[in-house]
Amino acid sequence: MTPPFVERVLLTGGAGFIGSHLAEALLARGCELLVLDDLNDYYDPALKRANLEAVRRAGPFEFAQGDICDAPLVEPLLARFRPTAVVHLAARAGVRPSLEQPALYQRVNVEGTAVLLEAAQRHGVQRFVFASSSSVYGAASQVPFSENDPVRAPISPYAASKIAGEALCHVYSHLHGMRIVCLRFFTVYGPRQRPDLAIRKFAESIAAGRPIPVFGDGSTGRDYTYIDDIVAGILAAMAYDAEFEVFNLGNSSPVLLREMIATLERVLGKEAVIDRQPLQPGDVPITYADISKAKRLLGWAPRTVLETGVRRMVEWLGLAR
Repeated sequence: MTPPFVERVLLTGGAGFIGSHLAEALLARGCELLVLDDLNDYYDPALKRANLEAVRRAGPFEFAQGDICDAPLVEPLLARFRPTAVVHLAARAGVRPSLEQPALYQRVNVEGTAVLLEAAQRHGVQRFVFASSSSVYGAASQVPFSENDPVRAPISPYAASKIAGEALCHVYSHLHGMRIVCLRFFTVYGPRQRPDLAIRKFAESIAAGRPIPVFGDGSTGRDYTYIDDIVAGILAAMAYDAEFEVFNLGNSSPVLLREMIATLERVLGKEAVIDRQPLQPGDVPITYADISKAKRLLGWAPRTVLETGVRRMVEWLGLAR
């Protein structure tokens, strides 16, 4: 039996790309919402503040600025707000930056997750959703990636931090009976996407006539997943009743890099200028989600094909023809 939808939600990372879209969806469902975000400078904090303003137009919510690693901050927040669920999206993101700052990724993504889990169990929070990543699969030799595949060979500090976060979630579920779902996101894109991510960066560069950096020969593949589909998957996971579970959320239809660029060229009506560069350490050759488990247990499936999603994003960027 599916339990009633949770009503008091602590959302970490709610000023970010995925978080701000999820916050809007939660408010539309009548949830009481507390957003915790440190508004760090990984990318322009002004963009995050703009995201929060967009959320505020969807309904009233409480905002706390702070570090998820700061237990003296996190603990009183949960004690006062008493959420019925925690959705933990906050993290240091990105494979390549993690190669340069591995200790920072360990601190935020692992220690921060431990702080939240500990505070949640202390204050009786039974539902916890953790944002993981397809990066945990590393350079897997078989596709599509299944939740049952071993994840013992990450190839970036970012991926290692997400594996550790999942492991901590399992520990807290086992020790304290918390209901925890880990969601492995596959290359999310759409309006408000971070400016450093490929589809947004490439769209803006192609429109401006600037070269786009292409690492390798364009044959790497990504399972691009539209933001609305990811939000629907998170909402389904929040309502799912299980002690501990891991789900892939992906489009289950990988697209080669050169095909993604061709899609952008069609939508923008402009040819890309390619700047060929060598493959980068930490990059995997392909991501490809087996979503049969999410279909079966969550009743979830993606609805948005790449060209439709790219058109929506280009319109949001103000670059539509």
